[in-house]
Amino acid sequence: QVQVVESGGGLVQAGGSLRLACAASGRTFSRYSVGWFRQTPGKEREIVSAISASGDSTYYSESMKGRFTISRDNAKKTVYLQMNNLKFEDTARYYCAVRRTSAIAMSEMWYDTWGQGTQVTVSS
Repeated sequence: QVQVVESGGGLVQAGGSLRLACAASGRTFSRYSVGWFRQTPGKEREIVSAISASGDSTYYSESMKGRFTISRDNAKKTVYLQMNNLKFEDTARYYCAVRRTSAIAMSEMWYDTWGQGTQVTVSS
């Protein structure tokens, strides 16, 4: 059973950067795709980015393209989300989720395991 823990959130000024990490346990992590989602109070959770099991396929929501980069290190069982040029509207709780198949998906309904999230706050 795969479990994930997010880290790397914090308070940053607009224009700054953060790198989130999603550390997984379990032997089969390298077979699974991973997604990053975010949620603010009163709003639905939305996808930020996703990466396939091998790392050769990625997805970004339109507003994150060119600013965020997803990557993974299967040897370390970790997926990263590098976030640059952060904006106030990026403030949210960011969640890592694992989908027990190799291909990426954009809808949260396809993800099986979720972390507790890490808070990102961008000051304007």
